[in-house]
Amino acid sequence: MSEAFRPHVGVILGSGLGAVAEAVEDPQIIGYEQLAGFPRPTVQGHAGQVIQGTIAGVPVAMLQGRAHLYEGGPIDELRAPVRWLKAAGAEILIQTNAAGSLQPDVGPGRLMAITDHINLTGTNVLIGPNDDSIGPRFPSMGKAYDPALLTELRIAAAELEIPLAEGVYAGWSGPAFETAAEIRAIRILGGDAVGMSTVHETTVARHCGLRVAAISAITNLAEGMGEIPLSHEQTLADAARGAEHLVRLLPAFIARMGSS
Repeated sequence: MSEAFRPHVGVILGSGLGAVAEAVEDPQIIGYEQLAGFPRPTVQGHAGQVIQGTIAGVPVAMLQGRAHLYEGGPIDELRAPVRWLKAAGAEILIQTNAAGSLQPDVGPGRLMAITDHINLTGTNVLIGPNDDSIGPRFPSMGKAYDPALLTELRIAAAELEIPLAEGVYAGWSGPAFETAAEIRAIRILGGDAVGMSTVHETTVARHCGLRVAAISAITNLAEGMGEIPLSHEQTLADAARGAEHLVRLLPAFIARMGSS
């Protein structure tokens, strides 16, 4: 793909969800090491590359791998990929992640559309000097996850007969999984799923004017709600189950973005 390539949609793929990138037509791969400020993923399940091409005729840039707060790298590694998408011409950001469910009836292998989030990571990615050319000092997060995009996502899932739960995503810093007591607290706060990503990228995206949709692939019931011990290996294994649905859902959803 030439430097003139302008994606309409950017997609960030979460842990174990890299297979979704196979839907990209006429792909060209760019390693993160070629892009200023991009992270060098240290976590299994994050390839560290951008795949540019089209899905259903819509120009897309799909990011395989993201930085996480728990990796301890520069905070700009959380900002740079989203701002790169905006500068490249993207108008919409679709995020995916692997998450634990706080709803007993939404178990491993299910998908959950994120309707809002709670940032429990202890920091905000916009702390520090503000660049007014990128976005305002105090951006609104009132509609962090675009209602119109959520409607299109519901339609795409219904047409494919893919069950799609909806709920609030709680962002956790990690790398330790949550305690059972913390999960009980998150449920009281209104969380429906919990994971270690997404909230910061959404904040950066809204700051620079990108519309956001996000989908969690549920990999487990949260601590204290199931019998299976939590581990990253188990997360990757069950993320693959969610990826089977995402491989079908994302192209159908993106196809609806051509005029959005």
